[in-house]
Parts: sequence; structure tokens; C-alpha cells
Amino acid sequence: MKHTQVKITTEFIRLDALMKMAHLVGSGGEAKIRIQQGEVKVNGEVCTMRGKKMRPGDSAEALGTYIDVLG
Repeated sequence: MKHTQVKITTEFIRLDALMKMAHLVGSGGEAKIRIQQGEVKVNGEVCTMRGKKMRPGDSAEALGTYIDVLG
């Protein structure tokens, strides 16, 4: 598994935007599809909400990559 970190300067970032920032997907549309198909986990549980608010300390897993959100 690949591991990456994304640093944010705001209170939160939406899950679909996080996937784009981490270069896991090429577009928001691709992120939406992968999230809705249950291919993404947030903090260890499958998440199908593309607008899920990710805050520092949260993590996501998709396409063989772990993403840690840093503040």
C-alpha cells in the first residue's frame, strides 16, 4: 500500500477534493463514481458520501493508497 499525506489550511476538505489533491483521480467526476461505488474507506469504514468533510486527523483509503489529512 502506498501512503500519502495531504496538508490543508482550512477547517475541512471534501472527500472528492481530497482524492483529487492526492492525485488518486483525474477529475471530480471520477472521484464521485469511485466513492458512490463503495471503493473508498474513511477512517476504516466504507463511505459513499462524496461531500464527506475530512478534517485533520482523518484518513481515507482508495485505489491502494492511504491518505492522511494533516492540519
